[in-house]
Amino acid sequence: MDHSEATREVLWNIGNVWLMYLMFAVSAGVAAYGLYIRIARWRRGREAVRFDRPAERLRLLLRHAAAQGRTVRERQAAIFHTFIYTGFIILTIATTVVLIEHDFGIPVMRGAFYLYFQSFIVDVFGALVLVGVLIAAVRRLFVKPKKLVYTDEALWILTAIFAIAVTGFLIEGWRIAATRDPWGSWSPLGYMVAQISSSVMSEGAMRTAHLIGWWTHAALVFGFIAWAPYTKMAHVVFGPLNIYTASLEPIGAALRPIDFEKAEVLGVKALSGFTWKDLADFDACTECGRCTSVCPANTVGKTLSPRDLILDLRALLHRAPIKRNANGADGGASEDVFDLPIVGVVESASPESLWACTTCAACVEACPVFIEQMPKIVDLRRYLVMEEADFPDTMQEAVTSLESRGHPFRGATASRVDWADGLNVKTINEARDAEVLLWVGCGGALIERNQKVVRATAQLLEKAGVRFAILGREEKCTGDPARRIGNEFLFEMLAKENAERLNNYGVKKIVTSCPHCFNTFRNEYPQFGGSYEVYHHSEYLARLVDEGRIRPVTADERSITFHDPCYLGRHNGVFDAPRKLVQIASRRGVVEMEQSRATSFCCGGGGGMSFIEEPKDKRVNQERARQILATGADLVAVGCPFCLTMLEDGVNARRGERDVRVMDVAEILWQSMNSENTEQTKDYGTNGKKPGD
Repeated sequence: MDHSEATREVLWNIGNVWLMYLMFAVSAGVAAYGLYIRIARWRRGREAVRFDRPAERLRLLLRHAAAQGRTVRERQAAIFHTFIYTGFIILTIATTVVLIEHDFGIPVMRGAFYLYFQSFIVDVFGALVLVGVLIAAVRRLFVKPKKLVYTDEALWILTAIFAIAVTGFLIEGWRIAATRDPWGSWSPLGYMVAQISSSVMSEGAMRTAHLIGWWTHAALVFGFIAWAPYTKMAHVVFGPLNIYTASLEPIGAALRPIDFEKAEVLGVKALSGFTWKDLADFDACTECGRCTSVCPANTVGKTLSPRDLILDLRALLHRAPIKRNANGADGGASEDVFDLPIVGVVESASPESLWACTTCAACVEACPVFIEQMPKIVDLRRYLVMEEADFPDTMQEAVTSLESRGHPFRGATASRVDWADGLNVKTINEARDAEVLLWVGCGGALIERNQKVVRATAQLLEKAGVRFAILGREEKCTGDPARRIGNEFLFEMLAKENAERLNNYGVKKIVTSCPHCFNTFRNEYPQFGGSYEVYHHSEYLARLVDEGRIRPVTADERSITFHDPCYLGRHNGVFDAPRKLVQIASRRGVVEMEQSRATSFCCGGGGGMSFIEEPKDKRVNQERARQILATGADLVAVGCPFCLTMLEDGVNARRGERDVRVMDVAEILWQSMNSENTEQTKDYGTNGKKPGD
């Protein structure tokens, strides 16, 4: 047979085609209204700029919507989702080809294209849809991963997709058999149906079955189109839109400043406090539960669930009218859900849950549709702190210390310069020609264990011939703890004061060993007039090594694993520099943990959690310590004073008889500079306490 003649009759055996167009128009109208009411509710949110930089947004869309960049990370989900997702795309293209052929009279369903694509490829991808649905159903009905939300709606969606695919293959097979289609074998599943049907059904029966099946298939398709926007399937539209409008800044820049002169409410009290993009996040949620599965607080048994928070806020949003001041049945104004307090109404937004967040942003990084959970938690905290003065006592003490002493460590007795005793370290006031300001940070200056890290960093800078200086007693907290706890007013006050001081001294370049200070200077101070060239000490030291200004002469023999600090790695994408320091200072290199780099597990100290005494059976640092010990490493390298304190506490609680130490990368590098430093750094221990205890 001449393949160039290959084709088939469109709408064979079907009459009253106008009814199909009517069904489509009705379903499209119902679907459009479903999308409209959701978008109308978003428009009640505050303004947000999310359509700038279109080229970057398009690349993000192609990578994470078209190529499913984050979805495919989870193997089992990746398989069934890819089968269904790609199958729907191919089937939609095939339907469009039929429309072009039939409605526009353009002969495209011909020859090789008809055989290879419209017959074979479409059948294969249709079969993949069936396989994908079956895998998803088995997963929900029998495997039952803890992170999923189990609803009848999800099962009905799978049933509808399965029914659409099955009826499609049935009517294809009956057509092939009844018409004795010479090209039927190019459609494998349809041909199989045809072979079976031919042996048990007459041609007339197959015509009748085809007619009934075709209209059933059409009703299922159009019904699904109409129904989908009112279900979780709306994510098919809102997911890509949410990805396109995602923040293009680092996660560390996710928190929005407050205009205190215009704000009627500080923080977010109700849905009306969110931006339209926040509200769009709720509708984009796929209910996959990945955010909750990676949440360190949830992992150790706390009540925080980012997934439940988003879904509960979505449910609240769907109770709201699409316009303000809707009238009730009695003619009076009905209660507007947009103005209801979230904390106290939304179960998953209880104070207990909100105060469990470490602001690690693992939830944000894991979300396949780029929902921003962590900033919403901080916004709700802001309301509790600044409007209700309702937050944990120990956090209140940290905030009070920040206000009165410029640091969050209640009870600390060290001064800002005690760590530099015996070193030739000058203040910026004494060395105005310094090329670098070494920002010591509260944890580095005031906690005895962390002072050793700052000393090592300063000695390495001196060894490399770097002209550096410190602020000394003039240094104050960057405000990071205040901002993450929720006291935005105090953060802004500290930020403006610090920026003014740094600008007065003409500071251009800052190096710090604290990722929280690093993030604050890099991503948040520019909003308050402080724009600097900011380096984490691992980055700057790695550069000095590359330039040959630092040359390690000994190598550590111990097995080393590196813990990625959340505010260095996930928030700012710095992964390689600290590992490079470990590599050059170690003979054995880095043993990676199962959760590392962007998926690293939090130490438990961020978000103000360093200032809370956690229940002994629900400590994030001990869960991370368990993961560390599972590597078999003898030494844990870190790059953060909070991580150092939290992990020393966690490792010491779990290591038993094993000799496992925790050291900063600067300490490891300084140790490698000469053998005289080895014993000094090996003896670093811990008092088992958190900062300020």
